[in-house]
Amino acid sequence: MIIRVLVTLVIAFLFRPAIAFSAGEHPEHPQSPPATQPSDQVKPAISKAEEKKITMAQISTGIKKHIAAETTKASDKKFHTKHGGKDLALDLVKVHEERLSGLGGGKYFACVDMKAADGTVYDIDFFLSGTPDNMQVTETSVHKINGKALYSWKEEAGVWKKVPTS
Repeated sequence: MIIRVLVTLVIAFLFRPAIAFSAGEHPEHPQSPPATQPSDQVKPAISKAEEKKITMAQISTGIKKHIAAETTKASDKKFHTKHGGKDLALDLVKVHEERLSGLGGGKYFACVDMKAADGTVYDIDFFLSGTPDNMQVTETSVHKINGKALYSWKEEAGVWKKVPTS
């Protein structure tokens, strides 16, 4: 059973550009830069060669550097983001290495789990841009709270859109 799941995941990873996703957690992953579209829409990438300019390890390093820099600046040494009109003070739990993605055009996607002092776990989607040496976060979005999704992704006519969960 486990071997079947692993084989399926490997095949899905290898053929991810060819797989059409319906509403779900992440569109494995948004396939174009959010800077060129509204934050709830992401269009498919144009060039495979463009995506190969940066590795998943470099995306992981970029998001970790960003989080570390933000926590260093904060007086409480926490990562701060806004959600629902509240300032969340969070600690990094995990970067979802399996959710990292190059979107093309120097844009990237990362998903991380962060934890508040009260034990609440937030799954946060980050969109980044730049080069491997200088990645900047362009957008953050709280995707889940304690595992409960606030939105999902749905592909419509080649454009990925955030859709509220029911």
